[in-house]
Amino acid sequence: MTKLITGATGQIGSELLPALADLYGADNIIAVGHRRKPDASLQAAHYYSLDIRDKAALQDIVVKHRVDGIFHLAALLSAVAEAHPQNAWNINMNGLLNVLETAKQYQCSVFFPSSIGAFGPQTPKDNTPQDTIQRPNTIYGISKVSGELLCDYYRQRYGVDARGLRFPGLISYKTPPGGGTTDYAVEIFAAALEDGHYQCFLTADTRLDMMYMPDAIAAIIKLMQAEPGRLLHANAFNVTAMSFTPAELAAEINKHIPEFTISYQIDPVRQGIADSWPAHIDDSAARQEWGWRPQYDLPTMVGDMLAHLRGK
Repeated sequence: MTKLITGATGQIGSELLPALADLYGADNIIAVGHRRKPDASLQAAHYYSLDIRDKAALQDIVVKHRVDGIFHLAALLSAVAEAHPQNAWNINMNGLLNVLETAKQYQCSVFFPSSIGAFGPQTPKDNTPQDTIQRPNTIYGISKVSGELLCDYYRQRYGVDARGLRFPGLISYKTPPGGGTTDYAVEIFAAALEDGHYQCFLTADTRLDMMYMPDAIAAIIKLMQAEPGRLLHANAFNVTAMSFTPAELAAEINKHIPEFTISYQIDPVRQGIADSWPAHIDDSAARQEWGWRPQYDLPTMVGDMLAHLRGK
């Protein structure tokens, strides 16, 4: 059972990789990255530097190592994608198409991470349903909803076992932010410890769904291990763990660092993206179909983040 991870040195990949190594053995993990080089402790049998748009190179790796599962994480995130829309479409969509074509040809399962960015201004903002209108107004969101549809197509047309999650903002102490709209919820912790102050690029009352990375990794593994017969949706499951505003996050940090302060200088691009996203999504389909349950809420996440960052 050999698993390949694209985007293996990114925010999700750097934490999913050791989790999969623990599950399947490091000798059965193939890591693929593009720019960032891994450190010597990478828990994988092999690391390849690869442009995900190079289908031939991807297929060579899959054949050489007899890969039976691909966790496809390589993509440009929301704010970076909006700055470079053509490049974002090329990487996000053509990369996914190469993965799905490879999976079809070599009988691989596929994990594809979607996002709350796949929704849009016309989507209900509170308790956003699993199945609802999706008309995103960013290139990131457009690529995500297109990716969801493409995964469904390859599942229905070719029998590819493609599964995925619509992630909210992800919070991690292990890797730096990668150009997303919810990056403030990662940056704020280091700023609180180092400077005692953080200048936020979203308004104080911008409410968005969030998830701590350990829950995100657990969700990926649990979904991919779920019995196929239980999955009515299979792809693009809503998942969330908590919903908060920058002001609420700052107030929780204040319980640990009373002198911490926050101010606001709004980035209109990222604020516009955030305003088009749901405030809270309904993840009951994931809970019912494969037993999704988060372990971290806002207080436990903040305490754990600060404890680990202090240790660094």
